Amino acid sequence: MSLHLSIDPESKKDIAPSVLMPGDPLRAKFIAENYLTDPRCVSEVRNMLGFTGTYKGVPVTIQGSGMGMPSMGIYSWELITEYNVENIVRIGTCGSFQKDIKIGEVIIGLATSTDSNYIHAFDVPGNYSPCCSFELLSKVSQTSKEIGIPFIAGNIVSCDVFYEANPDWWKKWAAMDVLAVEMEAAALYMNAAYHKANALAIVTVSDNFATGDHATIKERQESFTDMMELALNTVIK
Repeated sequence: MSLHLSIDPESKKDIAPSVLMPGDPLRAKFIAENYLTDPRCVSEVRNMLGFTGTYKGVPVTIQGSGMGMPSMGIYSWELITEYNVENIVRIGTCGSFQKDIKIGEVIIGLATSTDSNYIHAFDVPGNYSPCCSFELLSKVSQTSKEIGIPFIAGNIVSCDVFYEANPDWWKKWAAMDVLAVEMEAAALYMNAAYHKANALAIVTVSDNFATGDHATIKERQESFTDMMELALNTVIK
């Protein structure tokens, strides 16, 4: 029984095989209202909104994940184990570590470094490198060419802390050519790997540590449509 999604697991029509997961439930609502045909709210426990409709005739669910790996870990685990979800694409924001990767650009997380101890749940006897699904990576690459939305691909880092005491903490990640920081992808990739599901993180730069540039709150919720369209057109393939 799902503890965090108000959907009967027996009601297969309420959750599609492919799910897009923005961190912000208001972004889930925005995507459902602006991109899905006949969207309906299928979950609103703790205001973590989820919607199901169709995109170009294909069923798609948009489910908020909340912020951080614990929250993403809960929702993605339940979607995969309780509702047999096959594909999860995280769509969210990130902070760029590289001055030439600017606000609004789209990044694909090929792999996720992390400072989290989330891996302890799987009792792995060593270090583990969470990476995306090659199947979804291949599809997003094809989609990018078809609809003309470019992306940058590389290593990103999922961190537990938003406000670091050391203002230069990010520079050591940048020195290892990590492209950007976000807070959810590593947990998603680990859950997907463990349960043999497909996962991909598509994130849009909302802040740049190297230049100090920032997007507005409204832009974070509504303006990063390239990422949304890239994800939607990828999961319907």
